[in-house]
Amino acid sequence: MEIRAAAIRGIDRLIDDLGGDGAGLLAEFGVSPCDLDSDQGLLAAVTAGRILRGATKKLGCPDFGLRLAAYQDMSMLGPLAIAVGNCDTVGEGLDCASRFLFVHNQGIRLSREDDPERYAGVGAVEYRMLHPDIPYEPQTIDAGLGLLHRNLITMSGGYELIAVYMPHPPLAEESVYTEFFGAPVRFNAGRALLRVPKTLFAQPMSTPVNPELRRMVVEYLEAHYTDPRESVASEVRSAVSRALGTVPARIDTVSEWLHMHPRTLQRRLAEESTSFQEILDDVRKTAVHRLLTKTDMPFSQVASLVEIAGQASLTRAVRRWFGRTPTQVRRDARKTSRSHGVVQG
Repeated sequence: MEIRAAAIRGIDRLIDDLGGDGAGLLAEFGVSPCDLDSDQGLLAAVTAGRILRGATKKLGCPDFGLRLAAYQDMSMLGPLAIAVGNCDTVGEGLDCASRFLFVHNQGIRLSREDDPERYAGVGAVEYRMLHPDIPYEPQTIDAGLGLLHRNLITMSGGYELIAVYMPHPPLAEESVYTEFFGAPVRFNAGRALLRVPKTLFAQPMSTPVNPELRRMVVEYLEAHYTDPRESVASEVRSAVSRALGTVPARIDTVSEWLHMHPRTLQRRLAEESTSFQEILDDVRKTAVHRLLTKTDMPFSQVASLVEIAGQASLTRAVRRWFGRTPTQVRRDARKTSRSHGVVQG
């Protein structure tokens, strides 16, 4: 998956300032500083993560992601920055960013959420990485959440940050994080988010806005870009399909792949009128039908591959799904295959 190269804009100058060779390090990954300065330049998401990891290691700078965030601003979002900056309130700006962020990076989702601590008058802004095929890079989370915090300051003119959730352990001293954010930071929280007063969402933008300019940019984005991101249910279905037969297909495993808390995943699936168990059952049904009709695999092995406890349980499941026994499903498939062969002959 490719993202806008502007996502790591400024990284070469940061490396230089820290005593390294920014252009040289980028060249090791086939990237030039000019690529980062263009709003149209593209970069493999995996490569972006490797560049951050490589710079962190070479420079011995564990807070590199936070430092990169300090080098960036909303302009890295290109046209989207114009649309966001000309919304009437901070909440509308966040919603606009959430709607069109795929133009900049298809692997990120930004959303307003309820307070995970359930305090009255408190909300949250969540920064979530998608696509489990992309290796999880903590420095990327640090940079992304750090930039979100800085952009909220720009949009609001200054706001009260109650607390920060980080999904991983601290990469540097905890004091480095609290100094950067100016608020308590909770690590290993399973989510990346900022806890903020709900009044922030209704706060007017700190700079004058131009509604007509916002309308023009939004119309341009609507006309030229289509959101390719899948629903959460589709993401879970893909993850369960990969897990089945290799690692336990459990909600905690899948939620970790999607960088999401299990309760959050359950809630998002409920919003799409489904559940993890329903998706798992349907994926098993599809897999069992394929194994019964396309292979001669023993039933006990079929059960094991789809994580069903034993042949008797497999038989009950197949009866529920197809109204027949595993033997009948396999036999009927072979009859159909033979009849097709006669017609073709």
